[in-house]
Amino acid sequence: MVWFPNCKINLGLHVIDKRPDGYHNIETVFYPISLRDALEIIQSAEMQFEVSGLEVTGNAEDNLCLKAYQLLKKDFPQLPSLKIHLHKAIPTGAGLGGGSSDGAFMLKMLNDKFDLQLSEKALIDYALQLGSDCPFFIINKPSFATGRGENLQTVNLDLSGYKMIVVNPKIHVSTKDAFLKLTPTRPEKSIKEIVALPVVSWKNELINDFEKPVFDSHPAVKEIKDEMYTAGAIYASMTGTGSTVFGIFLKTFEPEFAFPKNYLLVVIP
Repeated sequence: MVWFPNCKINLGLHVIDKRPDGYHNIETVFYPISLRDALEIIQSAEMQFEVSGLEVTGNAEDNLCLKAYQLLKKDFPQLPSLKIHLHKAIPTGAGLGGGSSDGAFMLKMLNDKFDLQLSEKALIDYALQLGSDCPFFIINKPSFATGRGENLQTVNLDLSGYKMIVVNPKIHVSTKDAFLKLTPTRPEKSIKEIVALPVVSWKNELINDFEKPVFDSHPAVKEIKDEMYTAGAIYASMTGTGSTVFGIFLKTFEPEFAFPKNYLLVVIP
């Protein structure tokens, strides 16, 4: 079985306050985009895990694909050993949620292949044990997210009439460090209200709170956003805790950039 876990962008991101459990309450709109990894599972005599494509930092045993398998294995001991192959096309530490998507898709794949009959709600509950972004990828539709990001309400938002350009400068941003440099504040206007307005109005209202601390530490990320607007973007923003920046352009517009050759640039038509 081969599935293709996609990533997401954040349309706005506010960090509202710190919770007693150490997490933060946020609000954002998650929007799925078509940059994808590839994930294959094959029944095997023993557990095997392989990764190809872009480099994945950290220990293999910490990968969310394996953690998803182990999480379900506890409750469904009949799950067989698998050979898991993950091909990475979504950069890590980039604010795109690629690792979260891989883990959530593994849950869905196991549920489907081995007929575990888990409901969407049950899959979301398992996904939250993997990480705050993971529940979104169970739904995988534009969603207004609150709490840690697990409280999801789908929103009527379709950007398919625009061209989206996603640029990653190969800079790994630590989510933990980004939170430490941020002072939570309650926004005057909800992101849910802002995204309901025309895209042309987003530039001055739809804000990612992490931009300032990340831009201060990594000026190259700010330069990408500035270049997006110089090239004619209707709206541009960093996604998540960085370092990826996306720009939204008119469908027929052909922007020209002068980014370094080592940057990842993806056009979402």
